[in-house]
Amino acid sequence: MRALGIKKILIVISHLGFEIARQLGDGENFGVEIQYIDQGETLGIAHAVGRLESRISSPFLLYLGDIFFLTKNLNKMITLLENNKTSAVLAVKKEENLEAIKRNFAVILDRKGMVKRVIEKPRYVTNKLKGCGLYLFDLNIFDAIRRTPRTAMRDEYEITDAIQILVDDGSKVKVAEVVEWDLNVSYPADLLEGSLQVLKCRKKKNEIGANVTCHRNAKIIDSVIGENASIKHPITVRESVVFPDTEVNIKKDIHRMIITPDTVINCEEQNQDV
Repeated sequence: MRALGIKKILIVISHLGFEIARQLGDGENFGVEIQYIDQGETLGIAHAVGRLESRISSPFLLYLGDIFFLTKNLNKMITLLENNKTSAVLAVKKEENLEAIKRNFAVILDRKGMVKRVIEKPRYVTNKLKGCGLYLFDLNIFDAIRRTPRTAMRDEYEITDAIQILVDDGSKVKVAEVVEWDLNVSYPADLLEGSLQVLKCRKKKNEIGANVTCHRNAKIIDSVIGENASIKHPITVRESVVFPDTEVNIKKDIHRMIITPDTVINCEEQNQDV
């Protein structure tokens, strides 16, 4: 965000939001200003965005906080909004995995390449253009949110419904293929997959923090080791994440695990809630 020239960041928080504030602080360490807004009752993404109306007076970039992105050329979104009298730009990705589209939202374009329909969590997928939870809006989105009905299916105010209202009003809504890889973070294994993908993107075998100590015969392969961690025994740590300040006392080789100061999570075991 800072690289795009964004200096002020608003984070809508709710359950355990104080943990996010504790980690990120006021933004000084990142060269930005961060403010926090309590959503209160959690009634969907459009409701959360609507809580920001009194604090925003210009176009804004919206990230969904539970999706991990690897992006390219985000400036393209800003250019599309500034130069084409556009009300919204949706970050999209051509997605071969239809199940991934069903977990997000489908985007359907008209013959001119403009968005004509967005479908939240479609049951039947008719194309391969997936919305990725990254948006650029002008202030018209707030008028659309005020007219967005609460859904019967999830009893929430959906941002996709607000976007469809923009489209139906005749506002220009465009897409930008700026997402190279994305992941809905729901399970511990998702944290691992995101970390491994970043290593691959950076063309690195490992990411090892400061003051890490390892047994002289220990091997670290395709893994992320946080600062002040220690590996006590001559084991191989492969495709794993070790949190900062963690003492690893395991005597067997580690593969696809997340290890924190308090717990060990085997990511080969599925359906473990965060």
